[in-house]
Amino acid sequence: MINQTEFTLSPRPRGFHLITEEVMRHLPPLPEQGVLNLFIKHTSAGLTLNENADPDVRTDLGMAFDKLAREHDPDYTHTLEGADDMPAHIKSTLAGSSLTIPITHRRLNLGTWQGICLCEFRYHGGPRNIVATVIGE
Repeated sequence: MINQTEFTLSPRPRGFHLITEEVMRHLPPLPEQGVLNLFIKHTSAGLTLNENADPDVRTDLGMAFDKLAREHDPDYTHTLEGADDMPAHIKSTLAGSSLTIPITHRRLNLGTWQGICLCEFRYHGGPRNIVATVIGE
């Protein structure tokens, strides 16, 4: 069985946001076993699995990414879309645009402290489109 759906996440401010529950609301019933692939259709945001309990982790991730790809770098040539745009492209490359999560007993087989995170790298990124593909038996 392959089931694919596309949905739009509500807009969020710049930062790392837990979206596990929002994603789950858009998925079809999960198979006994299989995989879920999530793909974000944007070049200035990403997806990651990370800490789902302590919000300080998400704050620190934002700080670390900001250090890796600083705004207003005089070496950037892509500058027409604002100071946060080129750094957002760099950050989305580092974070990645897709996740694959195992499905076991009709549930996402995440670790105890893992959650699905939207990495919003623009100050005003707007709604983000996700393609969810469930493959399983």
